[in-house]
Amino acid sequence: MTELLFLKDSYIKEFTAKVTEHVDGGIILDRTAFYIGGGGQPCDQGMFLADGVEYKVTNVGRKNGTLIHYIDDTQPDIGSSVTGIIDWERRYTLMRTHTALHILSGIVWRDFSAKVTGGDMQPGTARMDFELENISTSFSDEIYEKLNHEVEQARPIEVGFLSREEAESEPDLIRTKINLLPPEITEIRTIDIRGLDLQADGGTHVANTLEVGQVNIIGHESKGRINKRLRIALQD
Repeated sequence: MTELLFLKDSYIKEFTAKVTEHVDGGIILDRTAFYIGGGGQPCDQGMFLADGVEYKVTNVGRKNGTLIHYIDDTQPDIGSSVTGIIDWERRYTLMRTHTALHILSGIVWRDFSAKVTGGDMQPGTARMDFELENISTSFSDEIYEKLNHEVEQARPIEVGFLSREEAESEPDLIRTKINLLPPEITEIRTIDIRGLDLQADGGTHVANTLEVGQVNIIGHESKGRINKRLRIALQD
């Protein structure tokens, strides 16, 4: 099993690891800070350095339960040490974007009791779908004001871990319309925006809402009778 360093510390920009196995087009490591993708958040990009050679990381993901780092051209030797370097500007923008979505979700759940029906993000832009019957320009304006108000509260954001039994005893913890947690997961990672939102989540986030910066509502649309979409973008 590859140790997932990003689960406890989203701010790791560089790390060392050992190559444990070769696979077609990639390598398996004993540990990694590269986010593997999931929950609407894309995987990280970056590179490895090994014995003076640079290897571009083209993709990170799971295949048959194994975490693979796909790289260009040749592969560093099994047993060799590599230095992983995250494309930090992209990663940090995704962290801010992901946290903005959690703030949005927390507001809509708190004030409208609407569950999330879908979502997706790219660096600096994102969309989230909610179980809502109606949505309007005035609704978007209201969410914009509330969203940026919560950003300005400088709320700390903390990572936690619960047993599956503890998590399932908290009905508000799973905010999606359908519980997406695989049955084999026994420990649930949580993201707590203190005083606003607590959700099960496996992605990377900033440590304080102030880091998100201003968030704009750039669109809203109906995706069905009770499925409405909001689109957001970071100011910069």
